[in-house]
Amino acid sequence: MTRILHINASPRGPNSQSAQLANAYLDTRSQREAALEVDTLSLWEEELPEFDGDKNAAKLSFFGVGEMDAAGKSAWDQVVDVTQRFIAADEYVFNIPMWNGGIPYKLKHYIDVITQPGLLFGFEPERGYFGLLENKTAHVFYSSGVFAPGADKKYGEDFHSAYMNWWFGLVGIEKVLTTRHQPSILTATPAEDLGKAIERARAAA
Repeated sequence: MTRILHINASPRGPNSQSAQLANAYLDTRSQREAALEVDTLSLWEEELPEFDGDKNAAKLSFFGVGEMDAAGKSAWDQVVDVTQRFIAADEYVFNIPMWNGGIPYKLKHYIDVITQPGLLFGFEPERGYFGLLENKTAHVFYSSGVFAPGADKKYGEDFHSAYMNWWFGLVGIEKVLTTRHQPSILTATPAEDLGKAIERARAAA
């Protein structure tokens, strides 16, 4: 059985174009693979723990800064609970709209909670950072209203996929596949373009 964690980073429900791409991909996969299990994490519906001072202190204790006290241990347990759901998946599907050149803040919050030493990454002074995940695959569905790869900078820049690619490398996800629907607004044929993007998503499955 293959377990996919679908991380929906859009708050737009059925109107989300990035989610429509991800769902087309997952529906096609599900039709072809009877043993597929899909766990959907909708970040706007999830109550994520705040990454507060206790959690930060617990994290820093892994780098030799202070010791983890009872408050830190309790805070760290919350982080571990959220992160284990991520680690348990074999594959990841992300749908990510571009917000102000980057990723939505709810996704950044989630990443900040789960990206922890000893869970998703390790660190050694000489070696630097290294990922702890192995044999994982991510398929990412990106959308943006105006930005498009290769477009003039007056239409924006990509701190969107660039950030995600850096993060995938940090945690050890080496196989990353992308499907883009960019731009979705600055086009003469938006409905047709969305349809083509959905077909690309199905083909990727």
